[in-house]
Amino acid sequence: MRSSRPTALALAGVLSIGLLTACSTDDSDSPTGEDGKVRITVAGLLPTADDAAKEQLAERVAAFEEEYPDIDVETEDYEWKASTFTTQLAGGTLPNVFEIPLTDGKTLIENGQLADIDAQVKALPYGDQFNEALIANGTGDDGKIYAVPAKSIYAVALHYNRNLFEQAGLDPDQPPTTWDEVREDAKKIHDATGVAGYAMMALDNAGGWQLAAGANSRGGVIETFDGDAYTATLDDPAVAEHLQWLHDLKWEDGSLLDRTDLGWGDINTEFAAGNLAMYTSGSDVYNSLVEANGVTADWGYGLTAIPTSGDGGALTGGTMAAVTKQSTDEQKDAAVKWIDWWYLSKLQDQDQAVADAKTRAEADPAQAVGTPVLPIFSKENYEQSQEWVADYINVPLENMTGYTDVMFDQELVPEASAAVQDLYAQLFPVVQAVISDENADIDALLATANDAGQSAIDG
Repeated sequence: MRSSRPTALALAGVLSIGLLTACSTDDSDSPTGEDGKVRITVAGLLPTADDAAKEQLAERVAAFEEEYPDIDVETEDYEWKASTFTTQLAGGTLPNVFEIPLTDGKTLIENGQLADIDAQVKALPYGDQFNEALIANGTGDDGKIYAVPAKSIYAVALHYNRNLFEQAGLDPDQPPTTWDEVREDAKKIHDATGVAGYAMMALDNAGGWQLAAGANSRGGVIETFDGDAYTATLDDPAVAEHLQWLHDLKWEDGSLLDRTDLGWGDINTEFAAGNLAMYTSGSDVYNSLVEANGVTADWGYGLTAIPTSGDGGALTGGTMAAVTKQSTDEQKDAAVKWIDWWYLSKLQDQDQAVADAKTRAEADPAQAVGTPVLPIFSKENYEQSQEWVADYINVPLENMTGYTDVMFDQELVPEASAAVQDLYAQLFPVVQAVISDENADIDALLATANDAGQSAIDG
């Protein structure tokens, strides 16, 4: 989920393509200005981003427009939310370049809701070098590319507050490696500090996304495929096991944050405020904690791998960049140039990598450089790009070794393929029920959710 941000955001059915092709008659929305420049709008930063992040983006826009003087770029604050995305998509109000969760590319392509950018992407110097498993999410049955993996390719990981660990007499350099240890540490932290030892996303599809991540880590899945049909498995024993674990943290230990209204951004805010010690989310969250929540390198942030057992693994996901269906051919050309500039060239070109890192590191306050993510292209390419920007890396990598030591070796679990957002939407109310009702019937709740999930898969 994330995109995410989080990637867990709902697509409410098939949207009208006719609505998508409708263009405004307002002259201010014309794709070509009076000066002959091609005008595009692009997804910018979260609405909560600080001034330094906005400054860094503005500098990159200015450099882009200097490189491409025939293109005029306007950025828009952007956050994908279930409550607004489908309306924006149907109404044609998204920016020309917008972001989607990795898992939703196929659905949007099948519905005819993304522009064909195949020729433009394949013309890039690295157009044939994408990680095949990732680019497949943006490729249609016709073999054409409609979206590209762009950023935040993550594995779900465990984020923790090192200072709270120390206050509870725990060694922050030895974070928990099993769910039992997470529970034990959460209780110790709560007993010693009064601060919640653990928190769980429960609002909107983000809650379902993180429940799925917990189940995956225990060897379970929320959907299976037998080569012919998809089957919802929201009642997988591992899903129930993780819910029971949350129940026990809340009702037996008192160490779970008593909130059922935490989405992706909300839980980041609470973590940055010191109101919780541990939570799971994408491994790339540190960037947002810096840009939107004021976390600094000396704040006491820690990152480690999500606990796994048996056949369990870390749920993966990420963000793709796409172009609106109503964009003109000239806008599509300009849009892919921007996607290359803002998202991808810094992974392929040393000069672009250094320029991007320099503006981030020299912003006031500095923006994160070097946050560990999974590679869009290859492991070798990722490691090379990190070497290019080594002088500017400012994230506390020494506090992230629990994750970075295993990031290329851990078992990775892709998100469900069919109706994944609908499955998340069925799961998050179950999370809320378990957190708010000590006597919630987990098995009954999951059985009901599974029936609804299967109906969504069957269409």
